[in-house]
Amino acid sequence: MSRNRFDVKLRNFRGFLRLFFSNTIGLIGFIMLAFFIIAAFLGPIVYPYDITDVAKGDILAQPSREFPLGTDQLGRDLLGALISGAKISLMVGFMGASISVSIGTIVGLSAGYIGGKVDSILMRLTDGMMVLPVLPLVMVLAALLGTSISNIILVIGLTGWTGTARLVRSQTLSFKERQFIERARCMGANNTYIMIKHILPNVFPVIFANTILVTSSAILRETTLSFLGLGDPLSVSWGQTLNGAFNNGAVSIGAWWYYAPPGVCIILLVLSFTFLGYSFDEILNPKLRER
Repeated sequence: MSRNRFDVKLRNFRGFLRLFFSNTIGLIGFIMLAFFIIAAFLGPIVYPYDITDVAKGDILAQPSREFPLGTDQLGRDLLGALISGAKISLMVGFMGASISVSIGTIVGLSAGYIGGKVDSILMRLTDGMMVLPVLPLVMVLAALLGTSISNIILVIGLTGWTGTARLVRSQTLSFKERQFIERARCMGANNTYIMIKHILPNVFPVIFANTILVTSSAILRETTLSFLGLGDPLSVSWGQTLNGAFNNGAVSIGAWWYYAPPGVCIILLVLSFTFLGYSFDEILNPKLRER
């Protein structure tokens, strides 16, 4: 029995890969994301960068053979900062999204399956979080907790779960009335077992596709905080680089190498997650795939 179940899962996984690699948008997003992941983890080894290594080159020097993307206002190599910033953006994106999706999944499953007063309380809490302006809330929490990377990840995770909770709740309401759930209840399964063993696996494809989109939102929020000066001053991020370019008038003096590369990287990285999210949604949703 277990062997047959493994064979079925293997065939489903192969089918998923076949559909994914035949999806043009998804393939483009995968290639873009793979490039940034390789640059984030192998780039600092090949091209090391130290944020404290000031005055290595001329101030705001144009791109040259020694500095392919020029230097900033302290003479630091901007290519090294760009490569180091990729790791921060990916780490904040993945970890912040993990916290958001975990909270949203727990809230959505509990509200949708248990219902009653639990559903009312959790959904009113979700509604209250959704009506709050996200950016000011994130800024206030980041300022109160401190500007370390761990605090920024925590703030992003605690403020970005509401959409996932709503999505998971709607899917749970659909599955909880189906016959296989009724059979599990008749066999004596408790609510926790049913939610984890029966409903969560069926809701997981939607959660997985939503996680990709939540990751892109987390990256944008970290970039926004760093650009506004609420990022970790001891680490290098693309938002922090844009903040330095803005504060030193890079646009007015025509220092395009200071602000254009990190801006393009942010756009491409967010686009890669967006492409992946839409492609996964299309593959995992039969109606969208047929359309």
